[in-house]
Amino acid sequence: MKEGLSNYQLIWQTVRQIPKGKVATYGEVAEQVGVPGQARLVGYALHNLAANSDVPWHRVINSQGRISLPRGTSGYQRQKRLLLKEGVAFEKENVDLARFGWLRGLRRPR
Repeated sequence: MKEGLSNYQLIWQTVRQIPKGKVATYGEVAEQVGVPGQARLVGYALHNLAANSDVPWHRVINSQGRISLPRGTSGYQRQKRLLLKEGVAFEKENVDLARFGWLRGLRRPR
């Protein structure tokens, strides 16, 4: 962890790096921050953002390529609308992580 920054601050800093038109999963953000296996922590950090925050929280989805908020809620609709506006496509309710995943192209083959 960078000196003086909380896990929440590191998470917010990492999410700010996700480019428009790309998404990352909660688990991928956790790995980038240095807290692998702590996907829920990422969710808590995003839930605790200030209403006027500049963190693009909507670019973080679950590992199945789905929005985690309950379908049909205003939060779900808002997140989907923001992603669509940035060019992220949905097949039914899923995002193709191979196509729109931020870190997918950055990983080296094992």
